[in-house]
Amino acid sequence: MSTVAVEKSLKIELTTYKDDARPVYITGNFNNWVAEDKNYLMTRVGKGKYKFAIPKRILPEKLEYKFIKGSWIDVELNEHGRNTSNRIIETKGKRKLKDIVYNWGGIYDDEVYPFKPIVQVISDEFNIPQLNRKRRIAAILPNDYFTSNKRYPVLYLQDGQNLYNDYAPFGTWGVDKSMTKLAEEGKGDVIIIAIDHGGVDRIEEFNPFPTKKLSNSQGRNYVNFLKDTLKPYVDSHFRTLPDRENTAIGGSSMGGLITIYSGFRYPETFGKLMVFSPSLWVNPNIHFESMNFYKLFKSKIYLYAGAREGASMIPLINHFKESLHRKGLNEHIIKIKTAIDPRGQHNEYRWGIEFPKAIKWLFFKK
Repeated sequence: MSTVAVEKSLKIELTTYKDDARPVYITGNFNNWVAEDKNYLMTRVGKGKYKFAIPKRILPEKLEYKFIKGSWIDVELNEHGRNTSNRIIETKGKRKLKDIVYNWGGIYDDEVYPFKPIVQVISDEFNIPQLNRKRRIAAILPNDYFTSNKRYPVLYLQDGQNLYNDYAPFGTWGVDKSMTKLAEEGKGDVIIIAIDHGGVDRIEEFNPFPTKKLSNSQGRNYVNFLKDTLKPYVDSHFRTLPDRENTAIGGSSMGGLITIYSGFRYPETFGKLMVFSPSLWVNPNIHFESMNFYKLFKSKIYLYAGAREGASMIPLINHFKESLHRKGLNEHIIKIKTAIDPRGQHNEYRWGIEFPKAIKWLFFKK
């Protein structure tokens, strides 16, 4: 009596928290990363549940793979709506894998993502009289902005080109996707004003003081634009909570530097600071020059840095905090949340991961 040999395989079970009608494929180094390979179409076994078995005969010793809903635009995303690294496992002795996908790229409609924010370009050529320049500025509004009468706190973010454009040349923070997830958690009631940087003028605009390293400085004029021109416009055209406790400013790298300057130059305007990887090397004593921070202004600062951003980043962050304490600005006046990522590098991907954590702490934690 003959028996039929059952081919051994690696069984993969997938749970996805965001499901839609698009089929799910698995792709990787076993099929040359072909995106829509019908030989690797997963079987749907329930709502958000899929399975597939990869034959052992084609499995490499080190398996690299991803889940995808067709093209590479439709690839799996993490819980913050960001791209993920390849999944990598050693296949020896493995018989079953259980994986989770939190979000998908591609289709981003109201049915699948009912909490997605509304991106509204205020102007492609918003006038900056303090600099005699024009700039694109956009508002990222809560999903229920046009169906409610609520007023919202506002966060002014620098480098708008890198905040929500999936095809930004240096990567994206994925702010729109993070705000979708935050809204699902009931923490999306924030208006974000995305201010494009000035391209070749970026460093000059974000530098508050001339130094030996950077002699050109337009930072004070730029901050005056934020306070005297942009904020009044936003408060008059959107349903904002205009007081300082509900007005935040944020940025990364040189944008982080100008954020610190803005908050300490005009504490009566900006009560919350989101500071990511600030370029304190430009002027480590930025907080001592031309500042008028009074102890009557209680503020919050979310301060992030990555340990892989260079040898000076963490020491400068620590110096900054110590200097504040020496000036008498203790935690009763300024609450500082310091987040040091041991694997953090100087890029938009890491700042995007940190963004929702900063939003929660700045706006939703007492």
